[in-house]
Amino acid sequence: MTTTTVPYKSNWFTRGDINGFFGLMVDNLAVMAFLATVLVGVFQFPADFIFLKMFPGTALGVLVGDLIYTWMAIRLGKQTGRSDVTAMPLGIDTPSTIGMGLLVLGPAFLHYKQAGMGEHEAAMQTWYLGMAAMVIMGMIKLALSYVGGWVGRVVPRAGLLGSIAAIALVLIGFFPIIDIMRVPVVGFTALLLVLYTVVAKGRLPWGIPGVLGAFIAGVVLYFTLGPLGLAGPGFQWPAGMELRFALPVPTLGFISGMADALGYLALIVPFALLVVVGGINVTESAHAVGDSYRTRDILLTEAISTLAAGLCGGVAQTTPYIGHPAYKKMGARAGYTLLTGLFIGLGGVLGYIANAVELIPLAVLAPILIFVSLDITVQAFQASPAKHAIAVVFSFFPAIARMVTIKLGDPTYVVPETFTRLLGQSHKGLPELAVIMTLGNGFIITSMLWGSFLAEMIDRRLRNAALYLAIGGALSFFGIIHSVRPDGGLHALWQLHGMEFSLSSQFTLAYFASALVCIILSLQPRPWEQP
Repeated sequence: MTTTTVPYKSNWFTRGDINGFFGLMVDNLAVMAFLATVLVGVFQFPADFIFLKMFPGTALGVLVGDLIYTWMAIRLGKQTGRSDVTAMPLGIDTPSTIGMGLLVLGPAFLHYKQAGMGEHEAAMQTWYLGMAAMVIMGMIKLALSYVGGWVGRVVPRAGLLGSIAAIALVLIGFFPIIDIMRVPVVGFTALLLVLYTVVAKGRLPWGIPGVLGAFIAGVVLYFTLGPLGLAGPGFQWPAGMELRFALPVPTLGFISGMADALGYLALIVPFALLVVVGGINVTESAHAVGDSYRTRDILLTEAISTLAAGLCGGVAQTTPYIGHPAYKKMGARAGYTLLTGLFIGLGGVLGYIANAVELIPLAVLAPILIFVSLDITVQAFQASPAKHAIAVVFSFFPAIARMVTIKLGDPTYVVPETFTRLLGQSHKGLPELAVIMTLGNGFIITSMLWGSFLAEMIDRRLRNAALYLAIGGALSFFGIIHSVRPDGGLHALWQLHGMEFSLSSQFTLAYFASALVCIILSLQPRPWEQP
C-alpha cells in the first residue's frame, strides 16, 4: 500500500489581504494623523517639520517591521504545512504615540521656545529628543525580548488578553467613536459598511472589499456633503497637494537629544514596558487562533523596527498590533503586511502620507479601529476559560481611568493649572480626580495584574494571587504603576511628600495588605468550603 503526500501549497496572498491591507494601512494613518493633529493643533508645532523630518523615519520603522513579519508568516506556513497562517500586524503604537505627543514632544517644544529658542531651533531640538526617546525604547525592548516567552507561559490568559481587551475597548474603540460622531453622517455610514462587510459578512456591489468600500464611501460623502453644510461645521477644502520628498537617512542627531531625553526617562521607560507587555499579549492572542509565533521573535522584531525608526528620525515606536485575530477573520494571510509596509514606508519618503493626513478626516479613518477593538474584546472572552470572564471584565477599570485622565489632562479642554488644582480637592478620603489619575497611570500593567490575580483566585490558587498582588505593591512603590504624577513619571515612595505621598503609600499598602490576606486565607484547612 502506498501513500501520497500532498505538497505544501503557499497561499500567502489572498483576497482577504486586500481587506487586511486597508485595515492596517488606515490604522497607521489614523495614528499618524492623531500625532500631527496634536502637535500642530495643540502646541503649534510647524507642520512641515513633522512631515519632512518625523514622518519619514517613523514610516521606515513600519516598513522594516512589516517586512520581517511577512517573512515570519511565510516561514511558519512552510514549517507547519498550513496555508492559512496570518502575519502579525505591525504599526505605530497608539497609546505611547498619544503619550509622546501630549506629554513629551509638545511640552518639550513649548519649553524650548520659552527658554528663548526660535521656532525652528525648538522644533529641531524636539526632533532630536524624540529620536533619542526611540533609541532608548528600542534598547529596552531589545533587552526584554528574551524573557517575553516565559511571561506568556506563566501569566493567566485572563490577565494577558484582558489587559489588551481593555485597551481595545476603552482607548482604541472609544476615542475613534468620538471622532466618528463629530462628523456623524460620514463617520457612522462608513462604520456601518465596515460592520456589514466584516462582522455580518455582507457583500458590497461588484465585490468591492469592505474596508475599501467604507473608505471610498466616507471620502465621497465628506466631500459631497461638506460644501453643503451637511457634514458638520468646520468643513474646508484642502489646500493644494504638494510633493514632500524626504529620505529617512540615518543620523546621529539622537545624541544631541539624549541628555534631554534622560529627563523624560520616567515616561520613556513605561512606554517601552507597556509595548513589551503588549507584544507578549498579542502573541498570546495569535496562539489562541492557531498561529504559534515565538514571543521572542515578535518582540525582537518590534525592537529592531523601533531602533531603525529612531536612528532615521522617527518619533513614534512600532508595535505588533493587537488585532491579529481580527485580520485573520478578514481572511488576510501574509500579503497585507507586505502591502502595508511598502505603502507606509514609501508614503513617508514621497510625502503622500502627509497629504492623506491633511486631506482625509479622522471620521473616515476611524471605523476600522472600531471593528478591531470590538473583535479583540470578544476574543479575550472566547479564548479565556468561561469562569475567568469576570476577571477579564475586572481588568477594564484601570483603562477606563486612563481614558478619563487623558481627556481631563488635554490642555484644549482643561487649563493645566485648573487640572492640577482639582487633583488636590477632597472632602473625604483621597481626592477623587487624583485617584482616577493614579489608577490610570501604568494601566496596561495594572490591568494584567488585576485580571491575573482574580483568575488565580477563581482557580483556587491563593498564593499565586498573593504573588501578583505583591508585584503590584512593588511596582506601585516605584510609580511604574499608579504613578502619582500627572505626567505618569516614575518615583520612589521616599521621594514624595504631602498628598503625593498619601496617594502612593495608600495604593502600595493596599496591594501588600491584600496579598497578606490571601496568604492568611490559604492557611485555612479547607478555604473553599462555604458554611
